[in-house]
Amino acid sequence: MLTFPSRKMLSIGEAMVEMAPVGDDLYRRAFAGDTFNTAWHLAQRLGTLARVGFVTRIGQDQLSNAFAAELAADGLDISGISRDPRRHMGLYVIQLDGVERSFHYWRDSSAAKLLADDPAELSKALEGAGLIHLSGITLAILSPAARQSLFAVLAKVRQGGAVVSFDPNIRPRLWSSVEEIRVTVAAMLQITDIALPSFDDEVAHLQDKTPADTIRRMRAAGVREVVVKDGAGPVQFHFDGQSGAVPTPPVRDIRDTTGAGDAFNAGYLAARLMGLDSQRAIASGQMLAGEVLKHPGARAPKAAITALPPFEV
Repeated sequence: MLTFPSRKMLSIGEAMVEMAPVGDDLYRRAFAGDTFNTAWHLAQRLGTLARVGFVTRIGQDQLSNAFAAELAADGLDISGISRDPRRHMGLYVIQLDGVERSFHYWRDSSAAKLLADDPAELSKALEGAGLIHLSGITLAILSPAARQSLFAVLAKVRQGGAVVSFDPNIRPRLWSSVEEIRVTVAAMLQITDIALPSFDDEVAHLQDKTPADTIRRMRAAGVREVVVKDGAGPVQFHFDGQSGAVPTPPVRDIRDTTGAGDAFNAGYLAARLMGLDSQRAIASGQMLAGEVLKHPGARAPKAAITALPPFEV
């Protein structure tokens, strides 16, 4: 079983200004982004049991200031957030069709695109981490040179004992081609310990026919833990030499599917950081994702998360 040298978890990626529909032509302003959602949910879930931080780059404007202040107030470590005087945070608007969602993005001048341009600064931000999480979106927004810098920094901290978690979370519009997706994801898997893919991404872009294919491909790349999310279908996994499936409990009163996969990642990683095995960690992920599904936007209310049953370690 993987062990973590510390209970310090750092998530790397982009946070954006989120405009989520709450009524006829009315929107609520919040902040979201896949790896940010994961870090935020994990921090609320574990509280003082872990130190959780977010590594990104934002602007020096009022929205960026509000984002940093909100993170600090919610108990996240913001020492890994750098500032850019010429750029700002990206923005997206959620459009709902029933409970399914689509997105409209404005991110060309996002400061987070430069988060890995200074390898020394990035290395310093990751010091002491026991668990580092990132996604395919993290990789996609970077330049090819910055991706290589990120890979080198991750390989070094991994050699020092940190565990690296990766959710491919493929968004085709962020990539130049399917070939770029395949090459970049394959390179990332070489330095990944825990993979948290969604099967719909893998079948659409990486030609896997079944979740078992995804597990085999990632295991062949050297990934030690693979957990394949499949919507309402069973979660299939490989953990400590054993493979299996965990049924996904039905969720009633679904309001919005935004961020459910990110919340699953948070629940799973929180449980693993606490020393739970894969099946109990999957159940933790399913419970947290189920809570997010009941609320609009990518994050559940803090009160709803803190009301969930505590971990039984």
